[in-house]
Amino acid sequence: MTSIDLTSKTAVITGGGQGLGKATTFALHAAGANVAITWFADPDGINQQRAEETAEQLGDRTIAVEGDVRSRDSIGLMLDRVVKRFGSLDIVVNNAAILKDRSIGKMEDDEWQAVIDTNLSGVYKVCKESISRLSDGGRIVSMASLSGFVGFFGQTNYSAAKAGVVGLTKALSKELAARRITVNAVAPGVVMTEMAETIPEAARGQMLKQIPMGRFGTPDEVANAILFLSSPLANYITGQTIHVNGGWFA
Repeated sequence: MTSIDLTSKTAVITGGGQGLGKATTFALHAAGANVAITWFADPDGINQQRAEETAEQLGDRTIAVEGDVRSRDSIGLMLDRVVKRFGSLDIVVNNAAILKDRSIGKMEDDEWQAVIDTNLSGVYKVCKESISRLSDGGRIVSMASLSGFVGFFGQTNYSAAKAGVVGLTKALSKELAARRITVNAVAPGVVMTEMAETIPEAARGQMLKQIPMGRFGTPDEVANAILFLSSPLANYITGQTIHVNGGWFA
């Protein structure tokens, strides 16, 4: 059996202090990678606290660093700090995302824009700032979603953003192929994270009926797909979206 060894590789995981990002942080660190967890300032300081607590849990080879995916200047400063600390940038995981669910008739323009700014434009900005710093043969893995393929009620903003991530992934994979940088996405189904727990119980019950495997996913199962795509085992896989949803698909 071939094991995954990311020793000497450096990964940046946006929003890596909670949910799927935290599981990914643990998975890449366990494989030997240096890991930088990004956070952006929120009014109660929770994002920074979670990122720093996760970094403290892992200890060696892990840092928490401020980086707002909505700002190219912030991203650039963050990436420079990471490269200065670890000496390279080899893996970029676009995980940071927000939800502002509401049916389109009730959705405010700022609710639409906030989700697009973080979940889609944020991926673009991180990729744009990363490519000049990313090692040849590096990896970009972005978090898409089942919602970007089947659409969920009240998620026109989120579904549009995640569908956009898939298109961005396909196009960017062609632009970076000459440098052997692979660009892929992972599209989770319903995974029991803090974000998913905001879904009303009745709605979760209906979702469960759509899953042939009869259960929701776990953060570790999504993180393992990201780990695979970040590894040498995926050298010839690019421009793809890996679905991790227990068989639920359109």
